[in-house]
Amino acid sequence: MQSIEPVQQLIKEELAAFEDKFKAAVKSRVSLLDRIMYYIIKRKGKQIRPMFVFLSARLFGPTDESTYRAAALVELLHTATLVHDDVVDESFERRGFFSVNALWKNKVAVLVGDYLLSKGLLLSLKNKDYEILQILSTAVEKMSEGELLQIEKSRSLNLKEDIYFEIIQNKTASLLASACSAGAWSTTRDENKTEKMRRFGEKAGLAFQIKDDLFDYGSESVGKPTGNDIKEKKLTLPLIFTLNNINGVKKNELMYIIKNKNKDRNSVQYVIDEVIKAGGIDYAQEKMILLRDEAITILYEFPENEIRNGLESLVRFTTDRKY
Repeated sequence: MQSIEPVQQLIKEELAAFEDKFKAAVKSRVSLLDRIMYYIIKRKGKQIRPMFVFLSARLFGPTDESTYRAAALVELLHTATLVHDDVVDESFERRGFFSVNALWKNKVAVLVGDYLLSKGLLLSLKNKDYEILQILSTAVEKMSEGELLQIEKSRSLNLKEDIYFEIIQNKTASLLASACSAGAWSTTRDENKTEKMRRFGEKAGLAFQIKDDLFDYGSESVGKPTGNDIKEKKLTLPLIFTLNNINGVKKNELMYIIKNKNKDRNSVQYVIDEVIKAGGIDYAQEKMILLRDEAITILYEFPENEIRNGLESLVRFTTDRKY
């Protein structure tokens, strides 16, 4: 499996400085907020998105303060959406720890998400980073649309693959696309290069989300229980493929379980087994690899150097990761 550590080494100084800048960006005069921010920062994930910002910036030149602000804005928006997502999904766990709403209840969690969002917007406005603010605000709009589209389609158990891709393009890929384009803009101020990096990030983000969906059918511990998407009636790519490629009787049986018995562990396991049997996992993996390779092809339009190689490794890590 690809390791993320050599990539982190390439931008070690940026990541170390970013840690301090991010802490400063979320500072508040309210002690409750500061306690929650401390809790969030201590449990931050791998910081994949800020890494994409720094590498996309470094691909074209040395980072500057606007690059750090772009990375902080991406991380603030990402964290805000995670806090809000946990409220929407009624989830009490995030990466193996209690979520903010589990510890401080929904009202506080919603306000914390709003606070993070406003901090990000003010950080950009104060420094006149209008183009970067435009890039990231578009991502927030798309993420909201993606979530609502998913809720709408899960009610009718949508079986269309193109709708699935529209949902994940908005929900997940838009933020990664914005991270790459904001990073590129911070060191180039070049619309053409920025757009290329946006497309690169979008392809990588789609592959990233399919990998996330595949975890639902695997045995690896990823901070969410296996079969969670089925329990929430989220139709992911392996399931959509399966339902569209099995006989009518079996399809009706699985649809009945997803609608009515989605909280029963044995029934959920039965659906998972049927998806594996029908080739849904293999199909989703093929799609994921195709998107990953499309992202790398865009990257190859730029000259080879250690940063480009680092970006390629990071994309490969997102599809090879075990958690």
